[in-house]
Amino acid sequence: MFSEDGIRQLVDAFYDKVRPRRRTCADFFCGAIPGDWEPHLARMYAFWSSVMLTTGRYKGNPVVKHLVIPGIQPHLFERWLALFNETCGELFDDGVSEEFRAKAARIAESLKLALFYRPTARGHRR
Repeated sequence: MFSEDGIRQLVDAFYDKVRPRRRTCADFFCGAIPGDWEPHLARMYAFWSSVMLTTGRYKGNPVVKHLVIPGIQPHLFERWLALFNETCGELFDDGVSEEFRAKAARIAESLKLALFYRPTARGHRR
């Protein structure tokens, strides 16, 4: 079963993996989130609450937020998903873990399409 507490645990555990201890994602995340991580974590709690519990707490636009991040590349999403999937497996039973994983995969694919596949835009990212 999904809960706000479970979402908070997932977000905290995932971001513990991408902070400076892990070089694979740390450089990217630390560049995108300089300084205080708490506002970003609060947004992620709200985002996943909206996704998994349909609370409507998240009021942002992930595409717009990610468009302005220097250095974002499609291959980073694969590593993000691997760490996210690993974290889900550590925290939840198979059913809950699979639901989070499926949502995350759809979100990642949507973001990649929005960010990198822009055939009509000049200088589109690819």
